[in-house]
Amino acid sequence: MFFSFDKIVMSMAAVRFLSSVVELTAAVLMLYFNRVETAFKINAVLALVGPAVLITVTTLGLVGLAGKVSPLGMASILLGVTLIFLGINKL
Repeated sequence: MFFSFDKIVMSMAAVRFLSSVVELTAAVLMLYFNRVETAFKINAVLALVGPAVLITVTTLGLVGLAGKVSPLGMASILLGVTLIFLGINKL
């Protein structure tokens, strides 16, 4: 039995899978080093990974939706993503 997955969906899932591997590796490293300072540094690196993954997956999703969503719908999605980042930066 073979499954046919959309290339965009497969790419989005692959990026999320890679992100989860990075997160799991970071958790293992935190336990391995067993120091608050080192765990804090590892966590700081993860703070860079999260937004990059969000941007990448969102971009892939928008590319997949191009032509299927009205211009107003696309503008609403872009506005929503922009508001997410504005909200994050205001904290």
